[in-house]
Parts: sequence; structure tokens; C-alpha cells
Amino acid sequence: MDVINHCACLLLISLLLMIRLSNAAAATYNVMKYGAKADGKTDSTEAFVKTWAAACSSAQTATMYVPKGRFLLKAAVFRGPCKSRINVQIYGTLNAPTDYWALGNSGYWILFIKVNRLAVFGGTLDAKGSGFWACRKSGKSCPVGARSITFNWVNDLAISGLVSINSQQTHLVINSCNNVVVRNVKLVAPADSPNTDGIHVQSSTGVTITGATLQTGDDCVSIGPGTRNLYMSNIKCGPGHGVSIGSLGKEVNEAGVQNVTLTNVIFTGSDNGVRIKSWARPSNGFVSNILFQNIMMRNVENPIIIDQNYCPDNQGCPNQSSGVKISQVTYKNIQGTSATAEAVTFDCSPSNPCRGIRLQDIKLTYMNKAATSSCNNIGGTSTGVLMPQSCVH
Repeated sequence: MDVINHCACLLLISLLLMIRLSNAAAATYNVMKYGAKADGKTDSTEAFVKTWAAACSSAQTATMYVPKGRFLLKAAVFRGPCKSRINVQIYGTLNAPTDYWALGNSGYWILFIKVNRLAVFGGTLDAKGSGFWACRKSGKSCPVGARSITFNWVNDLAISGLVSINSQQTHLVINSCNNVVVRNVKLVAPADSPNTDGIHVQSSTGVTITGATLQTGDDCVSIGPGTRNLYMSNIKCGPGHGVSIGSLGKEVNEAGVQNVTLTNVIFTGSDNGVRIKSWARPSNGFVSNILFQNIMMRNVENPIIIDQNYCPDNQGCPNQSSGVKISQVTYKNIQGTSATAEAVTFDCSPSNPCRGIRLQDIKLTYMNKAATSSCNNIGGTSTGVLMPQSCVH
């Protein structure tokens, strides 16, 4: 019995030591201790940058802690590399200045750059974008506009529970990153706010997006050149312009997009559902191995669309055709309602026709009748229930 008690006592001591060591190994840096004020009026930018510098130089796992309250933040750069893993835990709300000129012309509001092993948890970002949108619509001279939160060259990144509202431009940018998980985010801007994409991914590998609610004035998710191994699931999109691969092919030399999966998604009242878009100009870009499956469309204007004749304002592309090669794209179990008579539009490049396009079990109606489809320069197969009748052969 004494031996058992002795062993239990040693076990308890060792557990306490482990807890103490684990607590010691996770240093916490509170922005308030570095001068931040939770009043929503005092400029806390310098305090946040100082907090980051302290956490970044920690030899052990560090937490940058933002308590409840409102913090006024101008354009802020959080730069690595850091000595250890960094957690940014946000319980409060970060407010951009109401004067949109205050963020300058850098194109970012909150920027993380060249950081490895980073996690951002919780928090609300309010970019106060309405003044900037009004400026854009007025035709006045305006700054370029800021993306709310940007990650450049960040590896092993987790973003969870983030809420972003009223972004000037794109809410969340993942650029040149590897091994990224975005989980349970909510990104909201009015339907008529220009270029307020939800999530933009480009030049990144191994990105997973799950459980996102995206209500925007532009693409819910936009996928740029150089994106590989992107998995998206359990997403609600609308209003917005849908999930778009592209625009691609603006440049002659451009990295391709490959291995993209979108599954278990509801589109509601969006301008598009699943879209692939490329400029009508020469390019060596490509799109391959794409899967769109288990998707519900609710009153969506273009539920399924490939547009390879994108040429806004007829500038730089008239009488040309897209060099982007689109192949091995599967549309499976997509159903619901179209807001337009033509629910499926495949307008592929005459010089580089779409190849290996597969339709399986599509059921899209328009005003309680079968919708229509149109095809240009496309080859592939169609199986299962097909409404509208497939034009892919």
C-alpha cells in the first residue's frame, strides 16, 4: 500500500512538474503590457508590433495575446523568421482607422511575412471599408485599398475562428505559403462592395479550408496561379461571385493550378457557383485535376461556368484566344436552382479546347423546369442523371 502511495505521489509530482514546465514553455505576451489601449481610439499599432517582436524572439513557444476590447490598428507588419512557434490569440476586435487614407498605399492592413509555425485564433477584424468603397464608386482619387489580413511566405499556418467584416479589399490572402489550415472563419462585406473577395489563395501548396461562411462583394474564394493541393469543404457562399479558379492567363509565363477539391458547399444567391476563368490571350498556364462535388445551388446565376474569353473593357485581348489549358475537371452531384435559364456554360478556348471534362449526376432547374447548357470547344464524358441535358461529348 505504501509503495502504491509512494508511486502515486511520485506520479503526481512528475505531472505537476510537467504542467509547470509546459506552462513555462508557453510564454505569453499581452499587448496591453506593451502599451495597447482597448478603447478603440488610441493608436495601438506600435504596441502590437513591439509585442510581436518580443514573442518572435522567444526561445520557447510564444503567445501574442489580445484581450477583449477594441484596438485601433493602422497598417502593421509582423515579420519573421521567429525563434519558435507563435500563437496569436485574439479575443478582442481590431479596428482600422475610419479614414481609409490612414492605411496608405501598401495594399495591406495586417501582414504576416516569412513566419514558420504560426497560429492565429479567434478575433474580429473590422476594416471600416465603407468610406473606401464610396470613394471607389465616386470615381475620385483613392488609395489602392488594403487587404485585411495577408500571409506571405508563411509555412505551417493555422487560422481558426477569425471573423472579418467590411474589408476594403480581399479579407484573407494566402500567398506563397505551404501547409495551411483555415477553419471556421466568417468573412462578411456587402454584396455591392467592390473587390471584397473572401479568401484568395495563390502560389501556395497544401491549403485546407473548412467550415467557412463567406458573404462578399466579389469571389467567396479566388484561386490564383501556382495553387496546388487545395482542399475546401463545408463552405457557405453568398452573396458573392462564387468560387473561382482565376482569372488566369493574364501573363504569358504563369504557374498552373492543379489538384483542387471543393466539396459539401452551399451557394445562395451568388453571381456564380463554380467558375474557371481565363483571359483571352496567350499563356502557358494550365488547370488540371479539379473536383467539384456535393454542391447545392440556391438561385445562383451561373451555377457551372468555364469562361476562357475573359476580356474586361476589351483591353489587351481582342481577337486573341486563351492559352490556358484546362483538363480533367469533374462536376459530380451538383443540384439546385439557377437564377438564369442557362445553368451550365462551357466557353472554352478555340486554340486550347477543354479536355477530360466529366459531368456526373447534375440536376439544376430554372423556374421549376430543366435549365439549359451550352458548350464551345470542349471534350469529355457525361454520366448519371443530367439536367440540363449535357452538351459535353
